[in-house]
Amino acid sequence: MSLHLQTNTGQYLFTGHGEGYVAINGRSFRQAVAVMAGEVRTDWPATDFASLDQSHFDYFLPLKPDVLLLGTGARQQFARPELFRELVRAGISVEFMDTPAACRTYNILVAEDRKVVAAVLI
Repeated sequence: MSLHLQTNTGQYLFTGHGEGYVAINGRSFRQAVAVMAGEVRTDWPATDFASLDQSHFDYFLPLKPDVLLLGTGARQQFARPELFRELVRAGISVEFMDTPAACRTYNILVAEDRKVVAAVLI
């Protein structure tokens, strides 16, 4: 599916998603990525939802977002609270949604100048 492309900034936005990929500013990614308005990271070591552990969540602590959107793949899933407890203690809101919803929500929050990270699993 193609998403609306905002062409006015150098911000990173999701421009599409589908079976086995997400597109950011027209570039296709087939592995888990962490996206912020000013940066795309491919070094987030997550591979699938079942293997997520605390270290996968702690990865986001130094980034200090207001909101972490976790795209859990084709369907929405929820992690055990102890895995992301440190993020909550740091005042970071953690939202779980399917990856297409995380892509759309991220784009909206970036347009609102929110400090958001979308971490999406393919």
